[in-house]
Amino acid sequence: MEPLAPASRPTRLDLTASPVDLTRVICDIESVSGDEGHLADLIEQALSGLGHLEVIRDGDTVVARTNLGRDRRVIIAGHIDTVPIVDNVPSQRETIDGAEYIWGRGTVDMKAGVAVQLHLAATLPDPAVDITWMWYDHEEVSAELNGLGRLARNRSDLFAGDFAILGEPSNSRIEGGCNGNLRIEVRAFGLRSHSARSWVGDNAIHKIVPVLDTLAAYEPRQVEVDGLVYREGLNAVGFSGGIAGNVIPDEAMVHINYRFAPSRSVDEAIAHMHELFGDYDIRVVDQAEGARPGLEAAIAQQFVAAVGSEPAPKYGWTDVARFSAMGVPAVNYGPGDPLKAHADDERCSVDQIIECERGLRSWLST
Repeated sequence: MEPLAPASRPTRLDLTASPVDLTRVICDIESVSGDEGHLADLIEQALSGLGHLEVIRDGDTVVARTNLGRDRRVIIAGHIDTVPIVDNVPSQRETIDGAEYIWGRGTVDMKAGVAVQLHLAATLPDPAVDITWMWYDHEEVSAELNGLGRLARNRSDLFAGDFAILGEPSNSRIEGGCNGNLRIEVRAFGLRSHSARSWVGDNAIHKIVPVLDTLAAYEPRQVEVDGLVYREGLNAVGFSGGIAGNVIPDEAMVHINYRFAPSRSVDEAIAHMHELFGDYDIRVVDQAEGARPGLEAAIAQQFVAAVGSEPAPKYGWTDVARFSAMGVPAVNYGPGDPLKAHADDERCSVDQIIECERGLRSWLST
């Protein structure tokens, strides 16, 4: 994919434009992870001219906050990077079965949500609560590069708040908390030999078959946590083994992904893997705590009432877990169908963009 022509890269953002129009503008600014600088520059520039906001820059993360002396502060965040483009920039506006959509990379994940947030940051100079807005980089790549994580390390004071909202796509419904995420490698070891004399060796692939049998028979839990029911998942996501067509393999590995309810800690999730596969060599390759729903506080209940829909659980892991780990209850709320995130035909409903803006504005103005 060739880069956007210079004429397609705006030199300023009009944050007073409708969130629908603003979605198209920022979607047409390429910001694949690692290339967020231009968009971050435009966001910082647009916000710096607004007298009601203090603007802070950390790498390609832009923070803007009100300091009105309110008795409550909320954090509203969204990432500005996308996965790679696949012939889906520039954006288009299209109608499917009578419904309007904005089509293009990042529309769902999650520039429509960012557009709503930027518009509100500019047009709500006197909200009912103090707000810390965060637009961060490197969400779509490895966790150690995540801009929100870097900001937490560099400026933990910016995470002071009573409640947080992450604009991850949720069909403009509230999705509380998130499942935890664990990836492990389970290995079996044998003895290599020539396959013509297989009895001399010990086949590691044969030895690891019970692991696959356990996974196939496993019945994932559905766990109620603070009123929301989280569905877990335990699946093989990779397999390796074998050396050559005439060699008995001496090692085999199953790569397993466990998505666990936020009532269970990472340590408890790892212990459960040892319960299931304790006879094998187990290596943890990735882990992330989940987050409880974050809906018990009065401020969260007021948000639910303003949005006007029944909260649901978030099955995937999101950065709400970072807020939860810092003691700030957090939920996901943004336009777009998560099933279209990262898809080649990624598209976001215009109605959902409008509804998300309405829900947030109603709550922040009360």
